[in-house]
Amino acid sequence: MTTHATPPTDSASLAQGAGDSVIDRLIAANRTYADRFTDPGMDARPVLHVAVVACMDARIDLHAALGLQLGDCHTIRNAGGVVTDDTIRSLTISQRALGTRSVVLIHHTGCGLESLTEDFRHELEDEVGQRPSWAVEAFRDVDQDVRQSMQRVRTNPFLLHTDDVRGFVFDVHTGLLREIDPAS
Repeated sequence: MTTHATPPTDSASLAQGAGDSVIDRLIAANRTYADRFTDPGMDARPVLHVAVVACMDARIDLHAALGLQLGDCHTIRNAGGVVTDDTIRSLTISQRALGTRSVVLIHHTGCGLESLTEDFRHELEDEVGQRPSWAVEAFRDVDQDVRQSMQRVRTNPFLLHTDDVRGFVFDVHTGLLREIDPAS
């Protein structure tokens, strides 16, 4: 598997020239993908009845890291992999409408949120004249933030299945997951 979208090699796409944007390259790659695509005939319900909440970090290939195939899980990604109101929204729909029963939370080493603070919001407000409606959710201790995320899932009244919630830290240098004890 490549770690980047490569430009297509067909002559029509190459004729577009070197000035193509990244989005143009992605759309061209999609055309190549669609040419070989066959409908897998799947339902929207994940086969393994699991939802994975993880950081959006580009170094983490969740499906490969967890041995997952297309259709196995719901994947919810955001900055830090933190459990926000929108994450709860997605998990609620995943559980109540689409049958998931387990939740895996994955943070990682070297996360950018470890170097930010809520001052980021204030700087944005100063720059654009409007305060963001969302919190940065920055953290200093990745293990503790995983525990907090597990607690947010386990205590949320909208979620039906809160007994099988486990949290991990993915090491971006080794590819290994380290499980976090919620009680520590």
